[in-house]
Order: sequence, then C-alpha cells, then structure tokens
Amino acid sequence: MVADTAVLRRVGAGPSLVLLHGIGSNAESWRPLVAALPPAADIVAWWAPGYGASAPVHPERPAPEDYAARLTLVLDALNLHRVAVVGHSLGCLFAGAFALAHPSRVASLALLSPALGYGVPPAAALPPNVQARIDDLAELGPLAFAAKRAARLVHKPEALPGVRAAMASVNLAGYAQAVHALGAGDLLRDAPRLPPAIIACGEFDVVTPPTNAAALHAALPSSTLHIVPEAGHALPQEQPAAVAALLAGMIADG
Repeated sequence: MVADTAVLRRVGAGPSLVLLHGIGSNAESWRPLVAALPPAADIVAWWAPGYGASAPVHPERPAPEDYAARLTLVLDALNLHRVAVVGHSLGCLFAGAFALAHPSRVASLALLSPALGYGVPPAAALPPNVQARIDDLAELGPLAFAAKRAARLVHKPEALPGVRAAMASVNLAGYAQAVHALGAGDLLRDAPRLPPAIIACGEFDVVTPPTNAAALHAALPSSTLHIVPEAGHALPQEQPAAVAALLAGMIADG
C-alpha cells in the first residue's frame, strides 16, 4: 500500500509506466499486457481508489481531478517524478486529469478504449443510462452484475473469464464513486490542453466505440489513432502484444 492505495508493482531498470484501469477492472486486469511488455520496464498499476484495498477518494461524488490528486500522492510515495501514463476506459479520464494538473510529470500519454465522460455539472443528476450502472450493481450484487455486463466488453471469448472476474470484484461504494467521476469527466473538452498522446481502440468495441476514439483524435491534433483488429473494449487483455507494440516508444522515451 502507498498513500492508501494498493498497487501492482514490477520493478525494472527502465522508465516507469503507470497503468490506470477502467471502471469494471482492477490492477490485475493489466497482467496480460505486463507480460507482453519488455522485462526492463518499471511498471505501476493501481487499484483505483475504492477498488480492492484502496481507500476511497473524497468527496462522495468525485470528479476525475480527485483521482488525479490521489495518483500524485502515490507517485510521490514511490519517488517517481516523471512517468509514462496509460489509461484504459475510465482510466483515460484520470490520466487526462493528471496530465493537465502536472504536465511536467508526464513523459508520454496513451489513452486506450477512451471513455469521454458526460460533462455532468457538480451536484446535477447523472444521465439515466449512467445511473443505471450503480442501480444494477446495487440490485444484482457483483457476481450477477458481472454476469450481465462482462460479455459486452470482449470480442475474443478467451478474454471473458478474466474480465468477468475483475468486474465481479467491484464493491458498490467504490464503483458508485467511479460512476460519478465518469459522469463529471469531459475528455473532449480537455483534449486541446493535453500533451501528444497515443489513442487506441478495439475494432469491435461497443462500449467506447471507434467513433469515440476518432472524436478524441480530432480534438487532440497531436495524437495518433490506432484501431486494433480483433479486439473489443477489453483491449489490453484481448490484444496485449499489439498494445505493447504501441507503447514501446513510450517506454523507450520515458
């Protein structure tokens, strides 16, 4: 634990790569990608606040900036001052918020299967389809919730067990906070102020589809866009070798 946050750490001699998982995932979701990355890479994957043993953030209805503030504490505790940052899905909103708050600390940025957020003002109600995420989890419980939703995240069936297991491990309080952060975020609004980034999306992603990635690419002209074949939303789990190849330059330049 560092700064009230659980992390999966693979210490290496190379530059540090920080991995921020999505709303139904956790640090373990990155293991296929970690295995595909060069062994010299120094890797930190967190359990986001409210996930696993990580303490929740404050306020009760947080924004991505609140998660970025926690990430700052984690990196300070690890004595990591400049890192390559990779977000997946909701983690892209956290990565973007950190890059805006601490541009000098971000050596490079990658946004995988980017969730764009909904731009909900503070204290405003979430859109019904977003609130439904919290309601479903509260009504069904984690196991049935995962059984209902996990299959939609994958294109390759072999990735489904890992995706379902991660989703079944969420807890209601932490997940609800993350949903509010998803509602508050607005990655398209923030994109013109972000540093150059790699943007990647699975060809068959129906959760954050390629049109989302294309819109983000258009809003961030310094970015590169990659549509990865034979992958759905769970891009790092379904195509870890392809994602590792995309990130190779980040590790070398970090």
